[in-house]
Amino acid sequence: MSKTTVLEVEVRERTGRGGARAARREKLVPGVIYGGGEDAVAISLRENQVFSALNKGNLIGSMLKISHKGEEQRVITKDVQFHPVKDMPMHIDFFRVTAKTIIEMEVSINIVGDEECPGLTKGGNLNVVRHTIEVKCPADGIPDAIDVDISALEIGDSLHESEITFPKGVKPAITDRDPTVVTIAMARVEKVVEEDEVEGVEGEAVEGEAAEGETEGEG
Repeated sequence: MSKTTVLEVEVRERTGRGGARAARREKLVPGVIYGGGEDAVAISLRENQVFSALNKGNLIGSMLKISHKGEEQRVITKDVQFHPVKDMPMHIDFFRVTAKTIIEMEVSINIVGDEECPGLTKGGNLNVVRHTIEVKCPADGIPDAIDVDISALEIGDSLHESEITFPKGVKPAITDRDPTVVTIAMARVEKVVEEDEVEGVEGEAVEGEAAEGETEGEG
């Protein structure tokens, strides 16, 4: 598991659009924390911390910790509203979670066994159908990635979610079908003819026709 990102927050006394605008003028990002059987709380976050978490890929789809006066609360980012032109966070919604909370989210896949994959060693191409997998897992057990082992795949084979070994406590969220994750496809073989070779063949044909014409003329 990667280290959990911690965001320092302040409670906003002033709520609504006016309070949000006031927070932005102070280089803060307004937000709200809700869920977990507690009342919603309006907060503001440091703009530099938000941008840092966003650039590192830790703001969306990751477990976070909200820290207020030394007290920390685990949360999941539920929604981020971006400025339509500047593409910067304008408001963030956080959902409170506990270690027992089961959450649903997308987790990236990690291809393993590619060096041993017979389909690839025979010239096949790896086709990644799904780069992420929707899973259900405890809030404190979110995996960094799901390993997808392709070491036994031949050309023409495909691997589905049901064939993946998930970490303990992690289950696929999609249960009404069995999505394909990767396939090994036959490599396309294209005959490439060099331009100079084509010109050479055409030139020989022209010379042959001319020679034949000369012969007929002489007769």
